[in-house]
Amino acid sequence: MSFFRRIVGTGQRADRAQARPWDQRPTWMRSGMEFYVSEGGAHLDVVGESYRQENLWQLVGGRRNPEERVRMAVLAVLVPENNNPYDPNAVSVWIDGLKVGYLSREDAKSYRPRILALQQEHGMPLALRGVIVGGGMREDGPGKLGVFLRHDSAEFGLQPLPTPAPTSHMRTGLSEALAADNVANTHHLDWTMNLPADDIQAISTIRQLLTRETDPVIRHYMHAELESLLYRSREAFASALDEYDEACRRHDAEMDSIREAFMAAWGEVPVLETYRQMAIRQQKAKRFDQALWWAERGIAVYGNNAARIEAVEDLRHRAASYRAKLTPAIQHSAARSSPGNSDVETLVCAACGDKFQRVRVRGRKPMNCPACVGGSRILSMARK
Repeated sequence: MSFFRRIVGTGQRADRAQARPWDQRPTWMRSGMEFYVSEGGAHLDVVGESYRQENLWQLVGGRRNPEERVRMAVLAVLVPENNNPYDPNAVSVWIDGLKVGYLSREDAKSYRPRILALQQEHGMPLALRGVIVGGGMREDGPGKLGVFLRHDSAEFGLQPLPTPAPTSHMRTGLSEALAADNVANTHHLDWTMNLPADDIQAISTIRQLLTRETDPVIRHYMHAELESLLYRSREAFASALDEYDEACRRHDAEMDSIREAFMAAWGEVPVLETYRQMAIRQQKAKRFDQALWWAERGIAVYGNNAARIEAVEDLRHRAASYRAKLTPAIQHSAARSSPGNSDVETLVCAACGDKFQRVRVRGRKPMNCPACVGGSRILSMARK
């Protein structure tokens, strides 16, 4: 908990009158004003960022390298909206004079009374620390930006959300791990909010963290972030892909203990991007034996406990494709001509009287054995 002086940006886009009055920047939000900051480690979700990507990209300085990932520390102001026709409890989130999203309806209903009380108590608006993250390239196109906030949940008179039940539709499990971290008040995942914005520096930071961290679940997310950073850096330095491969191998070497920790915590295994991405990487390099190994290894790790069955089905589909690449095609014509697989008949040569064998096929039977046929051809050629 602290006071914090913040200069609010006046971005040109924010000064434009918009069709919806609740999207206009409040008149009291001006440069040089003070905010009361609720300092804490509890996570608070922001929703609706997908509709405000233009504002978010303006805040981070625009889109430069299409594959570049963004991570920028920010101070976000919570603004209770009194004129929002869709939600009477609406609480919008503003950064440097630009609206970037809202608290969810459920959170807004719970937090709004205390936000208003804190504003009145301290005589100034309320702000939370957070981070803008995202960008890069995904399989479905350019990645979007999102906002994550931290606060002191006790100051709002609220208990942190419990860890979701194993039946929840988890994906990577990071949200569930963050919730568990908040409940325990251990802050083991605070590193996700404090990584340097520069990828090279972030790689070094995570490697240092891995030398000290012992919790299997926390190490899993560190490994996963390191792999992501290394792959994104493949154009930045020559050894990035080799280091990415090694990072994946180290990650897999710990996966048995990681799986046990997942099962103990949630009773299921979240999506493990390492296996799918390494299978794809080996596939692109035409190393289908290695691609098959990573796909089959991922299937084994999931077992019958995958939180997302589609992740297993994807690996099974890839494994079948790689097996087909590795298995030589059987030539049906050769199979038909093989004595071991065909009916063999014995014939008598009309020229020399010797017996000879041949594979039974349709059509006229030969009168002479191969030796006599060859000899007659040689004799015929000699006469010419």
